[in-house]
Amino acid sequence: MRRAACRLAAALVLAGALGGCGQRAEAPAEATGGAEGYTAAYGDTLIEALTGNISGLIPNVQSDSASFDVGSLLYNGLVTRDKNLNFIGDLAESWKFSKDCLDLAIKLKRNAKWHDGQPFTADDVLFTYETMINPKTPTAYREDFKAVASVAAVDPYTLHVRYKAPYAKALQTWETWILPRHVLEKYAVAGKLRDAPQNRTDPVGTGPYRFHEWRPGEKVVLVANPEYFEGRPYLSRVVYRIIPSQATIFLELKAKGVDSAGLTALQYQRQTDYPAFRKAYHKYRYPGNAYTYLGFNLKDPRFRDARVRRAFAHAINKKALIDGVLLGLGRDATGPYKPGTWAYTAKVKTYPYDMARARALLAEVGWRPNAEGVLVKDGQPFKFELMTNRGNDERKKVAEIVQAALQELGVQVEIRVIEWAALLKEYIKRPERRFDAIVLGWGVGLDPDQYNIWHSSKTGADELNFISYANPEVDRLLEQGRSSCHQEERTKHYRRLQEVLAEDQPIIFLYFRDALPVVSSRVKRIVPAPAGIRYNFTEWFVPKQLQRYTAD
Repeated sequence: MRRAACRLAAALVLAGALGGCGQRAEAPAEATGGAEGYTAAYGDTLIEALTGNISGLIPNVQSDSASFDVGSLLYNGLVTRDKNLNFIGDLAESWKFSKDCLDLAIKLKRNAKWHDGQPFTADDVLFTYETMINPKTPTAYREDFKAVASVAAVDPYTLHVRYKAPYAKALQTWETWILPRHVLEKYAVAGKLRDAPQNRTDPVGTGPYRFHEWRPGEKVVLVANPEYFEGRPYLSRVVYRIIPSQATIFLELKAKGVDSAGLTALQYQRQTDYPAFRKAYHKYRYPGNAYTYLGFNLKDPRFRDARVRRAFAHAINKKALIDGVLLGLGRDATGPYKPGTWAYTAKVKTYPYDMARARALLAEVGWRPNAEGVLVKDGQPFKFELMTNRGNDERKKVAEIVQAALQELGVQVEIRVIEWAALLKEYIKRPERRFDAIVLGWGVGLDPDQYNIWHSSKTGADELNFISYANPEVDRLLEQGRSSCHQEERTKHYRRLQEVLAEDQPIIFLYFRDALPVVSSRVKRIVPAPAGIRYNFTEWFVPKQLQRYTAD
């Protein structure tokens, strides 16, 4: 079994989360978590740290990485990725495209069962497709399925998918979690998946782990599925402890109350290089697949003019920010694509630190300093609230650096830190968008299509363009980029997309941070690869002589 590190094209992410994909994970030779000299054994518990609550147990209708982490152990897609990020079968045994890329034939594995013992069949895939295209379903990931013309169950283990036109992400679409018709149909038809009991307790999936318990604000507990179609996972339990403070998580690591977590740059560089920690844990470092940004509510008249956003970009010293917050463990973000990936281009407009230029741009828009140096327009001071999520120390530091930079510019910024699930539900996802500006992060997937984030049609309450960005050229480029099967053609569209976004600055792209996961040294068979370290999670084991917990 290979668990993909990235399930969907983009998701709201918490900095410091384990995983990541796209470039090789590196670790010291002694910290590979290899299994040499040990016999694989069943048992033990892995305790993971989450800085925020999950939103629910049906990941198809969530948009936060914590829910995806849990959901990916409960459910499967038809396909997933191997350690080198190539597609391999998950619930699918094989697949074949027609020469014109319009028809996709999928053969399903015959030994997969739902957690309640019912057989998994093609009808469940058909149900998942029907659910995802149902306009009543509160999901941000409908768009990929709208490219499908039809899905037919030829027999219980054979599917025929017909596309309206060649679609670049046709196979990636089927990485999405497959849902059980016999459990969820009545809720899905009514558009009430979030209200289904299985979204709060007793979810029924096909995955390697089954649900045991969720205490909101405290923990989520999963137990190994002994009838998993790829074989029972070695680790008997996975416990996600919800600890809304990276400092507290680090204290728990030192006390061995947590087995796996993401380190901050400060912790990685300066607080873990001593014998006891090196003996207890193995550290890993690799380029992360998420960027941190300063975003704006573009419905707010103060932020609509691109000159204001460009001024803010000039006022933020990104090099000092990366050095100060990340201690150099990251790289400048000039757009939504990670340096080194095929769609990325460095040939875009940049905004070097320049306070004089920032003041000049704001003056062009009518913002001028009063006697106290505060920028004023039409008698109103430039003052706004900057939100970020609780428990993420790095984002809080970013917010404070932004606050100080804009204060020097004459803009008054008040920082507000809110618990993660509440921030999403009460402010970000509300139709009226109850925020002025935000410091958050986007996880980017393996395909460069970011239609769900930037297209002007994706501004609904449950969708991902919550900054309300609209640009006709961007819409056209996104549509063209996903409609071709040829990488050279797609590259042209996505590089122009980066040029437009760099000029518009709908958000200020700050940095891509390195992923800095740490895992207990008693856990074996962790082998860093281009997919990171999580791709073979069901193969991780703890030798009997090293097991800490007795639950089996």
